[in-house]
Amino acid sequence: MLKDRQLRADLALLAVTLIWGATFVMVKGAVAGFPVFAFLAVRFLLASLALLPLVATRLRSAPSEKRSRATREASWWHLRAGGIVGLLLFAAYALQTIGLRYTSASKAGFITGLSVAIVPLLSALLLRRAPGRPAILGVALATLGLALLSLGDDLTVNRGDLLVLGCALAFASHIVAVGAFAPRMDALTLAFFQIATVALASGLTSLAVERPWPAMPAPVLFAAAFTGVLATSLAFAVQTAAQRFTSPTHTALIFAAEPVFAALFGYLLAGERLGSRGLMGCGLILAGMLAAELGRVRKAYT
Repeated sequence: MLKDRQLRADLALLAVTLIWGATFVMVKGAVAGFPVFAFLAVRFLLASLALLPLVATRLRSAPSEKRSRATREASWWHLRAGGIVGLLLFAAYALQTIGLRYTSASKAGFITGLSVAIVPLLSALLLRRAPGRPAILGVALATLGLALLSLGDDLTVNRGDLLVLGCALAFASHIVAVGAFAPRMDALTLAFFQIATVALASGLTSLAVERPWPAMPAPVLFAAAFTGVLATSLAFAVQTAAQRFTSPTHTALIFAAEPVFAALFGYLLAGERLGSRGLMGCGLILAGMLAAELGRVRKAYT
């Protein structure tokens, strides 16, 4: 039963990754003519509003005699945990966005993908969950695949590269933090509080560093609504629930497939094409996922 739950959790995370890859083209077009932090604020605000009725229903479902106490305790605990993971997620988006001012998108894509390699290290240090050899092999293959898929010929290090490296660390820390909190908390409520934290932080940042918000064009509003409800609220709720039954290393490894799906939908929707090196990178990323998953299955049945 536990093994089946882990398999379903991994498949759910893979579906989340596919959704994120599919929305890449939409988000790229939306932020091309609209402030980034303003877009993120609207996206995460809509995501919070989408989850709010479900969270309220969940809290009201407690027995009446215990509802007040349960609501107070759950709200405080989820607020604190959601604030931690939400700030980590916001930091990742903020560092990535600022870093892109000083480095290329291809280098930023690879450096962000290094979170795949950082997660096992953080898990070993903070959660005492040392990954096995198959997971380490999978991480190595996935990292090499990301390099082939995203890294250009310029290998110099600049300020932007360092900022995006901080982004990768924040993404990895977010995965590990969710993995630590999720088994002890209601997944839906935790997802709501972390998404609301990102909305608040993005809005405050936009007011501080961006020009006054222009009128939001209909395509940008549609993109914010689509990504907010499907790629944010639903995706993070599924991620938080799924991580109760799988490891942070598996989560990071599955998320490494995001650029593969982004490349696929970029080709289908925008006519973008991958060269032979990019196709090799996709193959290595998929091989890394299979290495870790097959290692888990072999361990489970021996």
